[in-house]
Amino acid sequence: MNKLNFTFSIFFLCNSVYAQDSLNFDFEILKDKQAIGWSSIGNEDYNIVYDTTISQNGTASASLEGNGKLEEYKALTYSIPADFGGKKIKLTGYLKTENVTEGWAGLWMRIDPDVSLDDMASRKVQGTNDWKKYEIELETNRRATTISFGGLLVGTGKIWVDNFNITVDGKPLHQAPEKEFDKEFDKGSNITIDLSQKNQLENLTLLGRIWGFLKYYHPEVGDGNFNWDYELFRILPDYQKAKSNADRDKILSNWIDNLGAVKICKKCKALDENAALKPNLTWITDGNLSKKLSDKLQFITQNRHQGNHYYIDMIRGVGNPEFKNENSYADMPYPDDGFKLLSVYKYWNMINYFYPYKHIMDKDWNNSLKENIPPFINAKNELEYELAALKMIADIKDTHANLWGGKNKINEILGDNYPNFHVSFIENKLAIDNFYNEDSPKNGLKTGDIITRINGKKIEDIVRDNHDFYPASNQPTRLRDISFNLLRTTSNSLDIEVENNGIKLIKTIPVYNKKDIKDFYKKYTKEENISSYRLLENNIGYVSLKNIKDEDVDKIKKELKDTKGIIVDIRNYPSASISFTLGSFFTSSKTPFVKFTTGNIDYPGEFTMGDNLYIPSKGKTYQGKVIVLVNEKSQSAAEYTAMAFRAGDNVSIIGSTTAGADGNVSTIYLPGGLRTMISGIGVYYPDGTETQRLGIVPDIEIKPTIKGLQEGRDELIEKAIEIINQYNLTPKNTKDK
Repeated sequence: MNKLNFTFSIFFLCNSVYAQDSLNFDFEILKDKQAIGWSSIGNEDYNIVYDTTISQNGTASASLEGNGKLEEYKALTYSIPADFGGKKIKLTGYLKTENVTEGWAGLWMRIDPDVSLDDMASRKVQGTNDWKKYEIELETNRRATTISFGGLLVGTGKIWVDNFNITVDGKPLHQAPEKEFDKEFDKGSNITIDLSQKNQLENLTLLGRIWGFLKYYHPEVGDGNFNWDYELFRILPDYQKAKSNADRDKILSNWIDNLGAVKICKKCKALDENAALKPNLTWITDGNLSKKLSDKLQFITQNRHQGNHYYIDMIRGVGNPEFKNENSYADMPYPDDGFKLLSVYKYWNMINYFYPYKHIMDKDWNNSLKENIPPFINAKNELEYELAALKMIADIKDTHANLWGGKNKINEILGDNYPNFHVSFIENKLAIDNFYNEDSPKNGLKTGDIITRINGKKIEDIVRDNHDFYPASNQPTRLRDISFNLLRTTSNSLDIEVENNGIKLIKTIPVYNKKDIKDFYKKYTKEENISSYRLLENNIGYVSLKNIKDEDVDKIKKELKDTKGIIVDIRNYPSASISFTLGSFFTSSKTPFVKFTTGNIDYPGEFTMGDNLYIPSKGKTYQGKVIVLVNEKSQSAAEYTAMAFRAGDNVSIIGSTTAGADGNVSTIYLPGGLRTMISGIGVYYPDGTETQRLGIVPDIEIKPTIKGLQEGRDELIEKAIEIINQYNLTPKNTKDK
């Protein structure tokens, strides 16, 4: 049994000390009878003593003693970061044993994440032995992040360990070579791409597929043995010169050979027949690749990388992808052709293998690689590059996605000045729905006014022209996001055409810097001192999740338990996670409400469906009618919470379609310091119905009207009260909608 297989899961409990003058490899630095920097893992019945009466060197050693069985062990642990180079790391140390039986004693060393391990299981030290020097030597690579080591006792007996030492390639640790970083293209790729050349676009599309496939499938690339970004720049010059498909395929085949031999994978599992999504690798066999190249790619598929990957991981406990070791090249000048192409390749392959909703895009993602290469390569400046990236990101139709970072050229064009009022699309018209500061000049405007033109341009034309640059899951959410920017400007004023009761007026309105708008907005939305719940007229409870706190849930259950009904307002983003704690108040039995699909780093592109999650029933169930309010502002956690509440006995959801972007987000970095995100897991109802893009479809659709806005009414709350009153006049039906 390999005892140290358990180390990684609890590794981060160990202390990490790595200052050359404070390394405590020989237990000489003690505080309160504990050796600084040392910790332990394993069975608690073993006794650890930092012994000042017995030592191999100096004045102290560490001892382990236990009466354990063979399957029980205790290990002393010390860890240092692997922030140095070299190929081989050697641990030496001294071991003294007494009556070691039913197991073995030894040194151990592990290089993480899951690079290499030796715990001397094959060199069992048993019995009683005086001090003796032992050594362990392991190979490392560039993806190593941490080195852990120490002494180990399996079974019964007692051991002492002392005087550890680490050398790297035969040199003392403090003389270890610097960690090798590939810096060849730090100042630019030196790549120029001419898309007018014959077959150039087709060849670059193929290269993007193969580059991404090798990134996630090839064992040597997955182990982090190459700077995969820069390997692209190394192959591009010769690749672009290929005169024929045969030349092209030969270059690709040689490139793959130079990555190193791929060993037969005994752990690789076949695709799950019931997988919710499967990787599309038909291009390997159905394309115009040579048989030799196709065979190589198929062999890599069958013997792909397994386990910890340098570039990709899944967030523990959730399952959304973590794109690791991705350089955003934030300090580089405007990306040259090589880095622009790299940007397309990175994003396309991340989506291709690790986006759970690739199958519900409007466009076929298989075609988008070829489609997006020209806009990136032809981008003449930072603004055009950002716009090309934003348009590609918008194609995945995910409200969680957007574009941040970079040189912020898009934001420069939009400007930092805003009017002092908020607008939203109501009945497909852009209406003023509130003023941020009631004391500021209204300029003859009022809530409910409809804006029909901005600087002479019709609103519908502005929306149409900007449609493709908003990464929204559905049109209501796209209009929500467009409305934020419609009245942004670099000028000191805006000319708007407004309509009220059929009368149109052209007004020049002042605008304010965004920092002033933020101050206005804080006053407009200030709710810190407002309770998240209250009692409305006619014994109806109201709960807003915008400022709810965990401790409010018990108060709500107590103070609203005898009401006729409860209105839960999720036209906002919940300030606390109360899906289960409050959701259990609304259901009388354990009820399924959601299940997820997650990706697979061992078979990139495969997504499998997990089991249902349940809302438990705890305590006395609420007997009244529950109405949940949603709209396009209900996004992500708000949608998840609405799904949880929907599982209740007497719950109805009213309002309009939500943002359609549920599930934990994953961040993506692209060259030029750009940053975006995706919904990282698939979120489904227990019956398999998707929520992405569709959103939480209400049981009863109610939307605000211009008339209601002008009259200062909240029509959703009015409808909720009406439903609750009707419910209390009719017989109660479980799961009544």
